[in-house]
Amino acid sequence: MPQTQRTLVEVVVGILYRQDGAVLLSSRPAGKPYAGYWEFAGGKVESGETLFSALQREFQEELGVTILGATPWLTKIHDYEHARVHLHFFRVGAGDWQGPLQAREGQEWCWQQANHYTVSPMLPANAALLTALSIPSDLSGSLNTGFQASSSEHDFRVQPWRAAEKRYQGLLVASEELGLAQQHYPVTQIWAVCNNVQQWPLLQDVAAVVWPVNNEADNQALLALLHEGVSIPVLPLATKAMVEQHRVFWCQAGIHGCIVDDTLQVA
Repeated sequence: MPQTQRTLVEVVVGILYRQDGAVLLSSRPAGKPYAGYWEFAGGKVESGETLFSALQREFQEELGVTILGATPWLTKIHDYEHARVHLHFFRVGAGDWQGPLQAREGQEWCWQQANHYTVSPMLPANAALLTALSIPSDLSGSLNTGFQASSSEHDFRVQPWRAAEKRYQGLLVASEELGLAQQHYPVTQIWAVCNNVQQWPLLQDVAAVVWPVNNEADNQALLALLHEGVSIPVLPLATKAMVEQHRVFWCQAGIHGCIVDDTLQVA
């Protein structure tokens, strides 16, 4: 007999930031599936709740924390043995929450740097997110030369894959060359360049997607994509003026960050 389709459970997850950029992880308490595994805090959306109100309630119930604001990020569907869940991830900045942390469910917690976490085991749906969170939210550069973090505090480089040196965190690949690049480099290092929704389904395993925004049509295509929810970081590439004009709307829609194209700046 055919297997019964499991109900999709809506779940919110909050990535809480500290002033030094560390993110909060907590352990799952005894009596729950995957007890002892580390995760980002959150839980099931109850009937009648918005995603944000569910996030506020879960953090108050689990950790005694008041969430004042949150920015949507990625969405993922994950199949566990006990449930099929639709995960909605939110980033909560250091100034967007209040209250001393409390172990209201007997759990442990710790602060971890996104590019160097030391706790294990990690909940399967969350492990890859720490790598994604290590990507800076502000970069600059060009498709020809690659990108670098705008802040001197981050030593982060993305280089064109055909001219890559040894020192890089990402490899920039045009979407039509993705298959060829995958023969030489791990897909988890690849940043695919794409502003075509038809190509989007082919890019689900890459580290990030660079979405060039050259005009309003590109912008509307980006917003339509984000409206559907994205499971990997998306960073629009645009002029400084366009980034300043659209950044707030892009962030509210769920981008990871922005890349200023320094080849298009007006002298």
